[in-house]
Amino acid sequence: MSQVFQCPVCESPAIRRFAQLETRDYWRCETCVATFVDTAQLPDIQLERAQYALHQNDPDDTAYRAFLGRLATPLLQRLQGLQAFQPLQTSRSQQGLYGLDYGCGPGPALAAMLREAGHTMAVYDPLFYDDRSVLTGPYDFITCTEVAEHFHQPAQEFARLDRLLAPGGWLAVMTGFTPDDADFARWHYRLDPTHVVFYREATFNVLAQRYGWRCEIPCANVALLQKWTVVSN
Repeated sequence: MSQVFQCPVCESPAIRRFAQLETRDYWRCETCVATFVDTAQLPDIQLERAQYALHQNDPDDTAYRAFLGRLATPLLQRLQGLQAFQPLQTSRSQQGLYGLDYGCGPGPALAAMLREAGHTMAVYDPLFYDDRSVLTGPYDFITCTEVAEHFHQPAQEFARLDRLLAPGGWLAVMTGFTPDDADFARWHYRLDPTHVVFYREATFNVLAQRYGWRCEIPCANVALLQKWTVVSN
């Protein structure tokens, strides 16, 4: 086990060893209450590719679309107000707003759903759609579904997402919120070997304070974060 010096999510030094389960050591941040795998035990890219190959993310699967709708429905409600306000005022002539599906996976179903709702979408995934030209922004909204738990360097990832997001824009995150500590060992989400960082509602409140976002939790496992101010990092 390596020595961990700070939380990979909020970069606080207030961390402690939380649990040792199977071959993994878990740490807990006392500031943002994120739980994370020891940095020496992060999975390699081969394991991540193999695990992703087991996923069935068919854009035409109605059950999968219903699952994504838990994020898409409240996000689209908020985008209606953003579209009327037009905070970005870009020169783009497309209908709707301009969004990025960050970590879209092999089948960008959510991007398809948002296009159907009238928005223009770019997609990015380091394994399946590694087109870094889309990582310039700014975007009116960014979606990050079932991705944040895979981040090896979440602080850097959230800083990037903040830079890509236009003032007034929305960052929509879906990830399994950590259960009570007594249930953590048998939690199905933890058992995926590519899931290495776990969040609670309080974690997103800390991130919101750090980046000048407004945080809403419209339902379990979904955080909607609106960028209000520009914060220097």
